[in-house]
Amino acid sequence: MKILFLVFHGFDAFNGISKKIGYQIEALRILGHQVELGSLAVDERGRWKRMGGDRVVEDLGAGIVGKLKKRWRYGSLARYIVEDSFDFVYMRSDHNANPFTIRMARRVRRAGIAMVMEIPTYPYDQEYRTLGLKEKTELAIDRIYRRALARQLRAVVTFSDLSSIFGQRTIRISNGVSFERIPVRREHDPVRGEVHLVAVADISFWHGFDRLVRGMAAYYACKQRPADVYLSIVGRGRAETLDELRRTVRQNGLERWVRFTGPLFGEALDREFDRADMAVGSLGRHRSGISYIKTLKNREYAVRGIPFVYSECDSDFERMPYVLKAPADESPLDVGALVAFCSGRRFSAAEIRESVRFLSWENQMRKVLDESLKTA
Repeated sequence: MKILFLVFHGFDAFNGISKKIGYQIEALRILGHQVELGSLAVDERGRWKRMGGDRVVEDLGAGIVGKLKKRWRYGSLARYIVEDSFDFVYMRSDHNANPFTIRMARRVRRAGIAMVMEIPTYPYDQEYRTLGLKEKTELAIDRIYRRALARQLRAVVTFSDLSSIFGQRTIRISNGVSFERIPVRREHDPVRGEVHLVAVADISFWHGFDRLVRGMAAYYACKQRPADVYLSIVGRGRAETLDELRRTVRQNGLERWVRFTGPLFGEALDREFDRADMAVGSLGRHRSGISYIKTLKNREYAVRGIPFVYSECDSDFERMPYVLKAPADESPLDVGALVAFCSGRRFSAAEIRESVRFLSWENQMRKVLDESLKTA
């Protein structure tokens, strides 16, 4: 089958989203399908180009003209999909429902080509509350048109447990993982009297790392502590979120125990996991109005073979013995309970990794294709 994996942005080799998309495309190819990536690119002259694989589908121009055209010129994309005889389109939502994306999707549907849309996080409206006027205006347009866009699809792909989104049926999958690309961490003997934590993310307010920092402040305010707790925060993020985290660390005198590494990749990132005793997932999804979600980060932690803590509901991990659940509220994280969890039992990295074999991207993308084409 000939498949177009369609996104509405460009790519950064070190970006987590781009890596995830690469894993999904790789999985579809392993399943025996011919896959092309539809994306946007900017050349050395600053010209925006809509791409189909290595082919320029349309040169949208430079400057403000190019930026505007990339949001409303989809005719060439529809022609490319139809005339190149794609059988299936997997579209990743950019919260960009509008009359132009609807027209493109309608033309694809009328040509008899199956199309689904992945919504990476749902609901997503509350994620915009800290953003600017431009982003909030785009969301307002999306709100008006997203149900109409959903009507043009075979299904909405979701990582939630919802059976319907925007009036369209859903295909419920889990965020997958690439076992070939993510190494298992090296086993190490814990350092007596120390617990090392690692938190990896493109940091936003809904990661809730401030809850952990406030929990560490309360923990270090106690005279009797069973262990020293060290935290490495790895990744970039929104400036205001990072600034607030750093300020909280300084105000509580935690500079000795909390460090910000910035983005790390490859062997440098592997070393952080190799010396960590536990990883930190999201602790603030409730801030975005989300209770049930299957985050990619939880799965990456499991494939690396490291125990982790999170606060949302994730049906793939709720009963796993190597997971510590935090309450989904604004309370500081109970660092004493975290230390007790780490000290109470040793977890085999290989066993943790094996427990999530069912979450391979091949299994997840096979489910999307099987359920999408049932109604063909």
